[in-house]
Amino acid sequence: MAAAHYFGIKLPLLFVYYDTPFYAYQDKIISFAVVSYIAMFYSAAQHRAVVPAALLVLGVTVLGLASVNESDALASVLEEGQSTFPYWAQTGLIAAYFVVLLVLYLRDKKESKGDMVSSDSIT
Repeated sequence: MAAAHYFGIKLPLLFVYYDTPFYAYQDKIISFAVVSYIAMFYSAAQHRAVVPAALLVLGVTVLGLASVNESDALASVLEEGQSTFPYWAQTGLIAAYFVVLLVLYLRDKKESKGDMVSSDSIT
């Protein structure tokens, strides 16, 4: 995704708003911001304590995309009658990814808590 934004490869899933007008400098800025996501999720994979922050960032991203999808600013750059469905579909995929990660995190947290109780009972 970072490379796609940097080089302007406008394809769905690599770009949420792949068919809207853009400025190349904006996409380069987004490419650098995507690197922070890479670092955040890599850190979360290595250190469980970072997972809540990564989930928060992803959740805020979903809310932000939903806000853009509903905005007058987006509507003003779309062709007459152009559907926002492709943007909502991609936002939905990111939201589903968020939900899956959240469920897995909560399940693991619950199991880890159960393991601590079990090991505390043994000693």
